Amino acid sequence: MVISPAPSRRPSWASRNYTLLTAAAIITNLGGHGALIAAAFAVLDSGGDGGDVGLVAAARTLPLVLFLLVGGAVADRLPRHHVMVAANALNCVSQAAFAAVVLAGDPQLWQMMLLTALGGTGQAFFGPASEGMLLSSVTGEQAGRAFALYRMAMQGAGLGGAALGGLLVAVIGPGWVLAVDAVAFAAAGALRVFLDVGHIPRRAPGGGLLADLRDGWREFVGRPWLWSIVAQFSVVVAVVGAAESVFGPLVAEDELGGAGPWGLALGAFGAGTVGGALLMMRWKPRRLLLAGTLCVFPLAAPSAALAVPLPVAGLAAVMFVSGVAIEVFGVSWMTAMHQEIPEEKLSRVAAYDWFGSVAMVPLATALAGPAEQTFGRSNSLWGCAILVVVVTAAVLLVPDVRNLTRRTNAVVAAQAPAAEAATSVPVPSEKPSA
Repeated sequence: MVISPAPSRRPSWASRNYTLLTAAAIITNLGGHGALIAAAFAVLDSGGDGGDVGLVAAARTLPLVLFLLVGGAVADRLPRHHVMVAANALNCVSQAAFAAVVLAGDPQLWQMMLLTALGGTGQAFFGPASEGMLLSSVTGEQAGRAFALYRMAMQGAGLGGAALGGLLVAVIGPGWVLAVDAVAFAAAGALRVFLDVGHIPRRAPGGGLLADLRDGWREFVGRPWLWSIVAQFSVVVAVVGAAESVFGPLVAEDELGGAGPWGLALGAFGAGTVGGALLMMRWKPRRLLLAGTLCVFPLAAPSAALAVPLPVAGLAAVMFVSGVAIEVFGVSWMTAMHQEIPEEKLSRVAAYDWFGSVAMVPLATALAGPAEQTFGRSNSLWGCAILVVVVTAAVLLVPDVRNLTRRTNAVVAAQAPAAEAATSVPVPSEKPSA
């Protein structure tokens, strides 16, 4: 009697690597979102004020900006899962030390800034390696669905982690929540040890780190759709971040009734991201970047809603819609990267993408206060909304953004005979198209 193997519980497009990456991301997002709340309250409980909270947040962002490009080059040079595990180990140690100084009582501001900076350094190396690993873990037409499910899992874990973290901070204190995050990094790192990188081509010997950075830069600037959207998001992320991290809490305190309504609005945004990921598991827009870019326009709405300001219910509705919209963009963007960027260069290109997205955030948040004093809060928020609309409209002028299409098996099959014929005829050397 022949015994057939038991059917896999995973969908055909969910590889072992993809499953491990998703499980590990859920663990780290559960711990990490609670730890962000815990870090802020650790600063406040130690006698710090809002400015000190900002300094600790900046201490995490600065090394992230400084080391991202190096992290991308390292991730394409070394086995990516080794880079990810080493970064998780650094995050685990730094969070454990942060928890220890908080639980010991009387943590100093410089200690919290230093340990948070170590966490940001780990993230700078982890992020490009993780994105490169994820993009290489799926194949075929179901890539968009896989990325949507991954993002939905991350967003859901983030929502749960923030809610649980806020509760635990109130019940057991921020130090223990930071300790839980350290354990989460250890558990996620243990899962990532088992990732398989055998499918990734070995790097040819020669060249150094600077050569890798230059190669990644050429890959980045040689694709107009890539650098134009990264430039767009350097502005979008900065102004949206300033609106939500600086102006949002102030409007909530003065106009909406305090932290509770603002928490509701942020929760609606998180719910929208989950809804957007669910949508993208079924919808496969043919023009990937056109659909994604059109969905960036709604990101102007929260700033406009805060400028009015809308009542809490209206603000929550706007935040929900913007959450759906950003997920449509996010999944479309990841699918385009997966489709267009050579596998061996994914982490370097992802590093330039990350760098563009975060580089202007510290400047925007630092300028938010002076802008409010100079132009007024409402005018500053309208300015944020207008900037999102202007840069998004500008990126639609790039032909590749409007015209880049999703590849399907049918398209690849149709192109194959032409490709075979082309290889038999000498042609002038030219740069391959994206």
